[in-house]
Amino acid sequence: MRRSNLPAELNRFVGRTAEEAALTALLETSRLVTVVGVGGVGKTRLALRAAAGAQKRYGEGVGLAELAPLRDPDLVAYALVEALGLTDHTPRAPREVLLEHLAERRMLLVVDGFEHLVESCAALVRELLARAPGLTVLAVGRRPLRVAGEAVFPLAPMDEADSVALLAERAAEAGAPEFAGAGTGALVASEPGAAAVRELCRRLDGIPLALELAAGRLPLLSVEQMLHRLDDRFRLLADGERGALPRHQTLRTAIGWSHELCTPEERLLWARLSVFAGPFDLEAVEYVCGGRELPPERVLDHLGGLLAQSLVSREDTPAGPSYRLLDTVAAYGAEWLAALGDTERMRRRHRDWYMGLATWCELEWFSPRQAEVAARTDVALPNLRAALDLCLELPEDAHLAQHLAGTLWFAWVGCGRLSEGRHWLERALALESGHEEARLKALWVLGYVAVLQGDGTAAVAALHECGERARSSRNALAEAYATHRMGCLALLSDDLPRAESLIGRALDSYRELGELNSNVLMGQVEMAMARAFRGDLEGAVAICREVREVCEERGELWTRAYALYVLAFSAWTREAYGEARELLTECVSINHTFRDLVGLVLAIELLALVTVSEGDPAEAALLQGAVVPVWDTVGIRLFGSAAFDGPRALCAQRAAEALGAEAFDVAVQEGRRLPLDAVVERALAGRQDPAIGGAADATAPRPFRTARSTAVPGTRKPAGSPTGKGGEAAG
Repeated sequence: MRRSNLPAELNRFVGRTAEEAALTALLETSRLVTVVGVGGVGKTRLALRAAAGAQKRYGEGVGLAELAPLRDPDLVAYALVEALGLTDHTPRAPREVLLEHLAERRMLLVVDGFEHLVESCAALVRELLARAPGLTVLAVGRRPLRVAGEAVFPLAPMDEADSVALLAERAAEAGAPEFAGAGTGALVASEPGAAAVRELCRRLDGIPLALELAAGRLPLLSVEQMLHRLDDRFRLLADGERGALPRHQTLRTAIGWSHELCTPEERLLWARLSVFAGPFDLEAVEYVCGGRELPPERVLDHLGGLLAQSLVSREDTPAGPSYRLLDTVAAYGAEWLAALGDTERMRRRHRDWYMGLATWCELEWFSPRQAEVAARTDVALPNLRAALDLCLELPEDAHLAQHLAGTLWFAWVGCGRLSEGRHWLERALALESGHEEARLKALWVLGYVAVLQGDGTAAVAALHECGERARSSRNALAEAYATHRMGCLALLSDDLPRAESLIGRALDSYRELGELNSNVLMGQVEMAMARAFRGDLEGAVAICREVREVCEERGELWTRAYALYVLAFSAWTREAYGEARELLTECVSINHTFRDLVGLVLAIELLALVTVSEGDPAEAALLQGAVVPVWDTVGIRLFGSAAFDGPRALCAQRAAEALGAEAFDVAVQEGRRLPLDAVVERALAGRQDPAIGGAADATAPRPFRTARSTAVPGTRKPAGSPTGKGGEAAG
């Protein structure tokens, strides 16, 4: 697990010294602390500040789970799994994965924005705290969780001094002439206009979001002009919202006032941006929000206006610059979008874009852009979930749900989200769409997921249905994929003749249909494995050399890693240990970059065999021990396959004979204690001293193999390629 996924602070944290100290102290005495307060009062910023400051107290680090973008209560556990950086290939429920992972770890989990999912979140937090004694939870929301032992930390608005300091500092950052030189945020009473500044902060009730929004306007308006405009807003609000709580009323006043100061185009963009869940990029905004009233070529200017007013924030992601609306600001925009009667149309445009993005990613995976595809999918996941939610809400869109869940196979399989992928696939397949092609794709992808989870019963059911329906509808490509995955299941079950027969039939069909992609190349590698396990190592090597050449030509990395695994095994049999280590080093590097745990542990198991053959049984035993915990997250160790278990068993025998049983066990246990990043760093660096620090986190998740894309039936307008060059249409 990564030490922390807390975001970096984009500007200086101002004030709240007493509150930060009190919250930090409360975390020392309570295992569940919930920061509550009105929207915009600064709950999240304070909680993240306290979590970062307390991080050294938690040996396993800090994890942040952002729940605000979620709509489905069933996804809360998945969000926590993601926050902890866990990859689990088993059919276990994510709740079980969390419980096992946290059982003996000391860490802090920050759960932000839970109020709309409070029942699901409270039940999960209650169970985690009961069964993981080293866990502390810092929750952030507008209401308590109501869990036994909860310490509620009510966060009030800022006092006058902090309010003035925050307003002054943010105004100076925005370039307000009255605040030039006030970079420290400190104003003294003798400065001109200080009384008016204090009055403005008082009118805004010391609510940080309201203060930051006001600061964004101070380059254009004087403090006195702003006070006059706020007076008008308060009078209107007092007539229209007498039942609102005073501080909630103040925030709505500040947001509403900011809304009035926007241009009509900025207000329209603000409303339309509310359909996004989580971060979004400029291309998505131009497609989803652009139109006759808001030309796409002007969207950047209007987005810049919202950014300048602190209504939109910018963040750097592995996929490039992204933007997001604060939750409170998004909620206000959603109200305006509903008032315009445009919510459903905009949600459909949002869905169309992300269907287009999914299709582009699937097509571009078989290219040198694999890492880019993985990064874009990772950042877009909250919006992809929102698109799937909409497809499942509308009966007439069942076929789109099946198509999108199937198209995203590379996110489920390739980026370590098998469990979540199965969740969406099973929900989509529970609907009758009337579109056979979409259903067939979802079926073979579900079968694929189940094979990798070690759930043979579910895999056979999905693949058998896919094959039968494909034959009935004369869909040769879907039948080939179903046959291929049945062959993969046979391979992992040690039924090698059947595996070779089924995979061979699928490869013949792919050739006849002109299908060439990572999936096809992986089929060739799987055929090579079947032949190698049956003794035809020469034939296996010939296949993998051909696959490696195609991968080099296409810039494909993921399948290349598996071909290198087979070639490394061949090198080991020839006692070419240096060559085998070189091949496996590249294999480990690729698999770790793309979070492919199956490929990674297979490569390290074989590397251990190479290591003992080179004369270092202690290092070999340590590597063997290091992958044991990883297999727990992958599934049945080496799939329960005697063929795949061969290198491990031989290595264990040789290392134990050389070291003796007791020393062998000591080395294995030492390996089990190493974090995965440290194991990978060790493998990449070669044999070294056991005391090793962890490597840096992988820079991108990894996608998997790509199927041929087909037109999506029933979508009104295709989304353009995210490359901006036309490209394939999808949604």
